[in-house]
Amino acid sequence: MKALEWMRFFHDQRQRHGKRLFTVTELANVANAAPATMNVELGRLVGQGVIRRWVAGRYGLPEGVTAADLAAASDSQAYVTGAYALEHHGFITQQPREIDCFTLRRHNRSRQRPTLLGELVFVCVNRRLHSLPEGCGLASPEQAFCDLHFLLRRRGLDPHSLYTFRKLERLMIPPELLARYPLTVGRAVATMLQASRRGGTVTKRIMPAG
Repeated sequence: MKALEWMRFFHDQRQRHGKRLFTVTELANVANAAPATMNVELGRLVGQGVIRRWVAGRYGLPEGVTAADLAAASDSQAYVTGAYALEHHGFITQQPREIDCFTLRRHNRSRQRPTLLGELVFVCVNRRLHSLPEGCGLASPEQAFCDLHFLLRRRGLDPHSLYTFRKLERLMIPPELLARYPLTVGRAVATMLQASRRGGTVTKRIMPAG
């Protein structure tokens, strides 16, 4: 297949089926070629800028692929949450390089996977905490905020020391959502939201040198 034919194929798959990423095997079947031959063809297409290798073994068009697409391609039970989701929704000012993904699966050695958008970090959580967002694979601001607190408490980190938050006064955490988390997480979330409603933007604390 020529480059133009491949571009038409990728665009058609996105328009008709919402599919943005493909494995080497899938593309080899489309081209009726051996996987080894397809790997050579994919190298040529990447070099021409027709497609991109977004994550190991997954190829798609140069634009329009999201972190949620990458997470789902690696694990159908994974969704993007935490700081990356909050930045996407406009609630923190920094652009995290790590993309936290909650899942029900244990990834062990492949828990961290480099991609063109940042490093996917798969976090295995229990079924009570896991809640796959419908359609988009990206946690809501409320869910992402609670998930971030859960993650950082588990890692012994303070969210104030890492991020500058904004618009937190707009978050309304449903009690049924908060009930999924440990009580310490619920108290931390409530305290931070109350502080934001009193003072607006919650800024990152700068620790003194030495």
